[in-house]
Amino acid sequence: MRLSLKRRIAVAATLGLALMANAACGAVEPAGNTAKGDGGFQLADYISEAVEKGDTLKIRLSYHDPSLAFAVPIREGMERAARELGIEAQMIGPTGGQAADQVAELQTLINQRQIHGLAVSSASNDALKPVIAQAYDAGIPIISFNTNNPESKQMGFVGQDLVASGESLAKELLGVLNGKTGKVVVVSVDSGAGWSNDRFSGFQAGVKDAGLEIVGPVNTGNEPSAAYNTVESTMAAQRDAIALVSLDCCSFTAGAKWLQQSGNVGKIHSVGFDVQPQTVEYLRDGVVDLTISQGPAEQGYQAVKLLADFLKNGTEIKDVDTGALVVTRDNLADVPVEG
Repeated sequence: MRLSLKRRIAVAATLGLALMANAACGAVEPAGNTAKGDGGFQLADYISEAVEKGDTLKIRLSYHDPSLAFAVPIREGMERAARELGIEAQMIGPTGGQAADQVAELQTLINQRQIHGLAVSSASNDALKPVIAQAYDAGIPIISFNTNNPESKQMGFVGQDLVASGESLAKELLGVLNGKTGKVVVVSVDSGAGWSNDRFSGFQAGVKDAGLEIVGPVNTGNEPSAAYNTVESTMAAQRDAIALVSLDCCSFTAGAKWLQQSGNVGKIHSVGFDVQPQTVEYLRDGVVDLTISQGPAEQGYQAVKLLADFLKNGTEIKDVDTGALVVTRDNLADVPVEG
């Protein structure tokens, strides 16, 4: 006799209970092993029925601003997973990155009961906590990707360990400086965002006792001309800076543009994140020293796969770390462009 989806998942959960007690951070018990009201997750009936009937599963990746260049490789990874796994996946989200708009869109999806899995990326951790809880309580499998919401009811996270990535950036900067000490300016498109705080805390830990004076993080905003102007005015006030460090892709390209146009290439070191097309050119031309990739295409792919495997097979959801790949001129040709 063929067991139902919920029964198969419940059996798997029972057999693995002892192991799961010691599971790694980010693991979650599969659906159906506890009843609602007991603090556990239970798959919504309409989702269980869709899986049992073999309906095409619908998974949505809610990105805080799909208009950003960084969303392009995430979408490509998502689409590749959808083709391979035979599901329907789509990226959604508000243009402009307004958290209230993202929450409203997600609430509509949850209430319509037409989706079978959700992955969310937010510019503000606190803003999405209630809607993540709403999805979880409604029996919709929900994870975070790209930006983490560790204190929410998310069932897992796909993306880079942001604190560790900040530590990696610090390590690489110290290698570039080769013992030189002085003032280091740090910039971010959103210095108040959780992801920015995490990276900066890792960076601070990594440069502790290195004899560097850290200025920032300075908030540049995401609009290119405004970001450039902020970098320009900041560096004018910090003329003795020996390095310009970015916590993201977009303030990094703004800083690189300033280095190039101000004649400071080779005088001020620069390190940052992601492998955007502009970043590739700046790296190839020696304007910046190195960048760190967080594997955005892999984030899109693994977010879809994690949810699909959970729904189809009852596979336990665990965190997926997409790592921190250091990209220099030496290995640039072997790294996919992210955009």
